[in-house]
Amino acid sequence: MEPRRLLIVEDDAVLAKTLARSFERRGYAVELLPSPEGLADTAARFAPTHALVDLRLGGASGLTCIRLLHEADATTRIVVLTGFASIATAVEAIKLGATNYLTKPANTDDIEAAFERVEGDAATDLATRPTSIRTLEWETIHQTLVDTDFNISEAARRLGLHRRTLARKLDKRHW
Repeated sequence: MEPRRLLIVEDDAVLAKTLARSFERRGYAVELLPSPEGLADTAARFAPTHALVDLRLGGASGLTCIRLLHEADATTRIVVLTGFASIATAVEAIKLGATNYLTKPANTDDIEAAFERVEGDAATDLATRPTSIRTLEWETIHQTLVDTDFNISEAARRLGLHRRTLARKLDKRHW
């Protein structure tokens, strides 16, 4: 069996170290990065078979990491772990090469299962409840943030909001 090499890109140092220890106990070799900086070099040197990427890395976007990792090796199983889930970012993450997308909190079992689940499930129940106005607003905001590479000022301009208004909305969602 090929050795499993996991690259964790997470800016929360405590969470990253906890996940690293847990995956090391499961037989993974683990490398940690707190930001996208140095990702290309680390991916080339470490050649991860698996990657766990936080969607929001301080002021940077984890979507950039997904694209870089997928371009380096399309067979890398990439799972996005985020506290700020939206349909827009889930779709973008999958388009960029992520294998799966999980919301926090998720434990090691959840993450490992997400690495293994690479096929879609056509039997998944379809939601029958209409999307709420709040959810639609959040998804629009999040898609605009993705489109502007998480530039708050530009996103506010495109949404027709004052920058402070957008910042307050993001704070309410614990951005």
